[in-house]
Amino acid sequence: DYPTIRVMTLYPGASPDVMTSAVTAPLERQFGQMPGLTQMASTSSGGASVLTLRFNLDINMDVAEQQVQAAINAATNLLPKDLPAPPVYNKVNPADTPVLTLAITSKTMLLPKLNDLVDTRMAQKIAQISGVGMVSIAGGQRQAVRIKVNPEALAANGLNLSDVRTLIAASNVNQPKGNFDGPTRVSMLDANDQLVSPQQYAELILAYNNGAPLRLKDVAQIVDGAENERLAAWANENQAVLLNIQRQPGANVIEVVDRIKALLPKLKQWIPAGVEISVLTDRTGTIRASVHDMEWTLGAAVVLVMAVVFIFLRRMTPTIAAGVSVPLALAGTCTGMWLVGFSIDNLSLMALAISVGFVVDDAIVMIENMDRNLEHGMRPYQAALAGARQIGFTVLSISLSLIAAFTPLIFMDGIVGRLLREFSLTLTFAIIVSTLVSLTITPMICAHYVTATAVSDATWFDRLVEGALSRTLRFYERTLHVVLRFPVVTVLVFVSTIALTVMLYAKVPKGYFPTDDSGFIFGATRASADISFQSMLKLQQQVADVVMADPAVEGIGSTLGGSGPGGGGSNRGNMFISLKPIDERDGVSTQLVIDRLRRELGKIPGIRLFMIAAQDIRAGGRQSDSDYQYTLISTDLD
Repeated sequence: DYPTIRVMTLYPGASPDVMTSAVTAPLERQFGQMPGLTQMASTSSGGASVLTLRFNLDINMDVAEQQVQAAINAATNLLPKDLPAPPVYNKVNPADTPVLTLAITSKTMLLPKLNDLVDTRMAQKIAQISGVGMVSIAGGQRQAVRIKVNPEALAANGLNLSDVRTLIAASNVNQPKGNFDGPTRVSMLDANDQLVSPQQYAELILAYNNGAPLRLKDVAQIVDGAENERLAAWANENQAVLLNIQRQPGANVIEVVDRIKALLPKLKQWIPAGVEISVLTDRTGTIRASVHDMEWTLGAAVVLVMAVVFIFLRRMTPTIAAGVSVPLALAGTCTGMWLVGFSIDNLSLMALAISVGFVVDDAIVMIENMDRNLEHGMRPYQAALAGARQIGFTVLSISLSLIAAFTPLIFMDGIVGRLLREFSLTLTFAIIVSTLVSLTITPMICAHYVTATAVSDATWFDRLVEGALSRTLRFYERTLHVVLRFPVVTVLVFVSTIALTVMLYAKVPKGYFPTDDSGFIFGATRASADISFQSMLKLQQQVADVVMADPAVEGIGSTLGGSGPGGGGSNRGNMFISLKPIDERDGVSTQLVIDRLRRELGKIPGIRLFMIAAQDIRAGGRQSDSDYQYTLISTDLD
């Protein structure tokens, strides 16, 4: 993964224009001076600024983090003085979908209380896990006291909203009060001036009219509520607080998810019994399945290769001599992978499966040459020693030519180069180890245990194999004579084959990466910009009902509101759609499910759901609601 860092700054009440000029632009000027920065994208929305910084692959994440922190410190004097908090950065790629989404629900606890529980007892613990880049809470409402002022009553007393704001700020403080210092004893003065309940706010005195106090409760309704009431989230059909967990770039996704799941039993001990934690989406399901499938393929390749070797050698001892190179080569390859920091994944497993055919080649060549020496009357030890001496250079040259074929892939740049480098280096390790095995262990086994050559008619199996080989050889000889009698036609077929290959290469579809069927869909709902939150709430639930009705959908997480791009405003929402395993949805691909949902969702007026199949590899750092996006550039912001 490219080292990617997300920087977010909140400035409540500021318009997008103000965020752009007062916050985003000063930060961009500082970030633009960092060495190794390859891409910087920013989004300024109402009250929030988000910058995504992507560095080149040669930059260490810790170095990038230090540079970002230094740039934020340098920009402090250029930012507004009344920012509620300095810019906050996370080592996360915002374009990545969450690796795990947890749904926290309760039938007995109010949503603000539940959000406080999740924020203090769960989110912080999960964020401490190695490999976790960011933990975001969706749908949770922070507890707050809401003061709904009656402007007419306020104006009748000659006051305005600024007077109310000044009173609240002056009354709700917690500052040092000093102390009494006597000759024998010191006493600290302590009084907590912080207000925590509606009753305490209600008794605040705004002004005096003819000596009578005008209290806040006389001009306002004061209730317990939420800091932001325009937030909502659902797990399937139940209102919930969602925890979206994203990994750091470069972290192993399976290790991260396993660590989180190992922590969940402890988290359940720290929360009340009426609170339930459920896994809504898990990105590792398809990854584990594909790795398991590659492991099965590797095992099948080993069995098939050994079966072929046995059919042609027809003796157990030479087969073992050739086959011992397979486990030794795989063990040595895994050692090399561990030394360079590779993991067991689809690419390395594919390389191992391919290498199984390579690693026995050298051993077979060595065994065949020793068998030839035995036929000439040599003793087993002499035949092995002479055979290794005669064929050693050939085995070495074969191995070097194979390594040379993969060498250019090792020096490729970019994400594709990183992927092919792992593949080619894994194959290189396997070839090197198999060469050492064939030059040492294989001759040793043959010298001690292979005492005679195979006879072509000793058993029925020998006669069967030799007969099939003889017929194949005679067929090849006859067809070769036919081809040699028509050289012009042969050359024309050869040239036509090359031309057809070039044409097919031009016709075959091309892409940066193949599309993954991860079984996970990220959706973004959009309605008209002037829609109210209550109307959007109803439309969002209608969309969720249609999605849940699809037979391929296993679960859905739905959110409305939130700060920052992709979540701000009453007309925007998100959906995390988890599909059933592919065998339970009759082999229907994720893309076909998306197409089917689009047709059904098009019948709901006033709202659209943009869906994209989550991919395991994302090379960019920009968020998008679909597979493609347009960037409009102009000198005129309007």
